[in-house]
Amino acid sequence: MIKHLDINDGDLRSKIKHKVITFGGNVNLKIYGTLKCKSGKRLKRENRIFFFSESEAHENGFRPCGHCMKIEYKKWIYSTTK
Repeated sequence: MIKHLDINDGDLRSKIKHKVITFGGNVNLKIYGTLKCKSGKRLKRENRIFFFSESEAHENGFRPCGHCMKIEYKKWIYSTTK
């Protein structure tokens, strides 16, 4: 897990290009999603966090984005309402 403020732009682009970083998230709302998500692209730098895997996001208590990860979000909603 890497906070956007803790990585320089060159390193970030390199990690995304080489698929080391695969998901982004919102620190305050505890939501993660794909790097192409329109909602995620609007985040302020200080609220953005990056994950190496989906499991890492889950381990840190983040939930899937309802916009870019609809299927995963529906599974998450179902699992929390049992």
